[in-house]
Amino acid sequence: MKSYTITVNGNVYDVVVEEGTGAPVAAAAPKAAPVAPKAAPVAAPKAAPAAPKAAGGAGSIRVEAGAAGKVFKIEAPVGTAVKRGDAVVIIEAMKMEIPVVAPEDGTVASIDVAVGDAVEAGGLLATLN
Repeated sequence: MKSYTITVNGNVYDVVVEEGTGAPVAAAAPKAAPVAPKAAPVAAPKAAPAAPKAAGGAGSIRVEAGAAGKVFKIEAPVGTAVKRGDAVVIIEAMKMEIPVVAPEDGTVASIDVAVGDAVEAGGLLATLN
């Protein structure tokens, strides 16, 4: 058996996967319940800083990219009040749009990327107060 932590739309699930013999098994009702989000891993800063945006890094709550990709859309501009789980930035990776959500309630203090910027996993996208 192997344990995994999976994040789906900002909800974190702890799941256990049992390796089987390949024989068909009847599906059981899902038992996974959302658990409190875990802190995002801290990554090294981007190699080249983005062009200055509105008060770069002004807030105390970091919104970081969960995957490498290209900034597709800014969902919540500076000054927007957001709730935990609201999309702040949309990243495009492998032709998929991936929302990067607010880790907790707050107000967007800075957007540290622009549409079209390439970002690395763990890279700073925005900050909240």
